[in-house]
Amino acid sequence: MAKRSDEEEVKVLGFWVSPFVLRVQWALKLKGINYDYVEEDIWGGKSALLLNSNPVFKKVPVLIHNGKPVVESLHILEYIDETWTHPDHRNQILPTDPYERAMVRFWAKFAEAKVFYCGYRAMRLSGEEQLNAANSVAESLEFLEGAVRGKKFFGGENIGYLDIALGWLAYMLEVWEEVGSMKIMNANKFPCLATWMKSFVNHPFIKDSLPPRDMMVHYFEERHKVLASK
Repeated sequence: MAKRSDEEEVKVLGFWVSPFVLRVQWALKLKGINYDYVEEDIWGGKSALLLNSNPVFKKVPVLIHNGKPVVESLHILEYIDETWTHPDHRNQILPTDPYERAMVRFWAKFAEAKVFYCGYRAMRLSGEEQLNAANSVAESLEFLEGAVRGKKFFGGENIGYLDIALGWLAYMLEVWEEVGSMKIMNANKFPCLATWMKSFVNHPFIKDSLPPRDMMVHYFEERHKVLASK
């Protein structure tokens, strides 16, 4: 991994299970940028550094580059891509073509709204409400199935912006399915997505950075209990 200069500060404020934080870490790793990581206690007490760095939303991730904070994971990905560039576009995260850039941004926002947040909501529900929510997520997966059809990754032969944005899907959805006692992802119905998931989690830059599955299950079980009691 390439080292930053002694004068360059790169720091990530995060939380171990957050897929949004992992996006930032994956992007930095793909770019070959060393960074300092600060784990935040987002439920017990957020640090002054976090609150001062992100006073609007007060949440992770935050990328601090030479004292300047950048917030919101998808914006951070673009910042990383534009800040650490190579003349030959090596390790570029976003496509060079303007139309392709617009499309991956669209699909990233679509997946966040229609798959991530709806999937998390489905985990918390039960009965017919959960079934309807799970079916809604599955309908959205059909669009992503089409987007990755014929490709190894959404970015083509290499991991790109949309792979990083959707990376949580490859390892976290099955945890939500277990915790919520539901089924959303069907490999027979979505064979291209299933193949992409395997390729993504086994990528050398990804496989050693994933949170332990048993810890994720325990975390979301506890969150499920807390949210159900409210």
